[in-house]
Amino acid sequence: MDSQVDNLIWKLRRRQIVGSRLTAIETLLVLRQYITKAKFTTIDQLIQKIKGIGARLVAAQPTEPVVGNIVRKVLHHIREEYKTAANKPGSSIQSSAFSLRNFVVSGQPRHQATLQKTEARDHLLRSRSDWHHDNHAESLKPVIMEAIQDIFDELETVYESVSKSAKDHIHSDEIILTIGKSRTVESFLKAAAHTRKFTVIVAETAPSYGGKSTAKALASAGISTFLVPDSSIYALMSRVNKVILGAHAVLAQGGIFAVSGSLMVATAARAHSTPVVVCTGQFKLTPLWNLNNEYGSADIENPDAVLGFDEGSLVDKVDVVNPYYDYVKPELIDVLITNDGDHPPSSVYRLIKEAYDDADHEL
Repeated sequence: MDSQVDNLIWKLRRRQIVGSRLTAIETLLVLRQYITKAKFTTIDQLIQKIKGIGARLVAAQPTEPVVGNIVRKVLHHIREEYKTAANKPGSSIQSSAFSLRNFVVSGQPRHQATLQKTEARDHLLRSRSDWHHDNHAESLKPVIMEAIQDIFDELETVYESVSKSAKDHIHSDEIILTIGKSRTVESFLKAAAHTRKFTVIVAETAPSYGGKSTAKALASAGISTFLVPDSSIYALMSRVNKVILGAHAVLAQGGIFAVSGSLMVATAARAHSTPVVVCTGQFKLTPLWNLNNEYGSADIENPDAVLGFDEGSLVDKVDVVNPYYDYVKPELIDVLITNDGDHPPSSVYRLIKEAYDDADHEL
């Protein structure tokens, strides 16, 4: 398995895997194969081994947060399956101890969820020695595999799931503006086109020009599409009814990393009171914060696309930065449309609480 992990690390470092969804699937495949072949006597051993692999994968490509997200999601399912097994009648690790604290707090419903998590965590610590005797930990492999398959199913259907509500957000005769290339946004707009007639303005997104392929794909689907230079975004915004953006990552505070130019679009939309909608899969929710810079991420592309090295003496006089992503603050976003419904940016922390365990935020 070390060779398969090393192979994925090699691909991540050299950016041979393109796209967050494909990166997530490749990460999940390696973790599934590892768990299938892993030998462990306690559930804690398995968790620590997976966290070790996760730390190596994240270090290989820190600008792909979905790698850490998938590792955390797998760890969350392992912990959940462990707790379920521990609470089954007749389990060797089931707790029957009377808890005075449990009795006192039981009359306060708002504390129930917290109490259950605390009791389960305490029980996990008390019962680890039992796993050495009955080898019950490895018997959880089948249910862990089923849980991992659920993650695969979510990744396979993420575009269709996000697009289910397209007709509720896009109405006839609207003018929609988007930027860059996003498979999620493209699927969302195509789904809306089945029942609505609308126009899409696509910014070309220099210097990557990902908007050109998006415009071509939408036009091929019969959607009225206009490709415009980035410099015309502000001038056109007064005619736009809605802005739809894709996301590379959704951060804990509700902001997003999106393709460079998204901040300009969101800022222009706010100036014209135009709603900003972000389409994204929940696998992109990450418990990380924007620690790099107020406006952009640390993922920097080749500056030659902005200012060629053949410019001679000019290159020696300037520093050229070509950031691949913008950081868009939550204040500039109206709603996040995910495969699990619509959410305001302020509720992202709750979604992260449900998806990952606090103990796994740092891999």
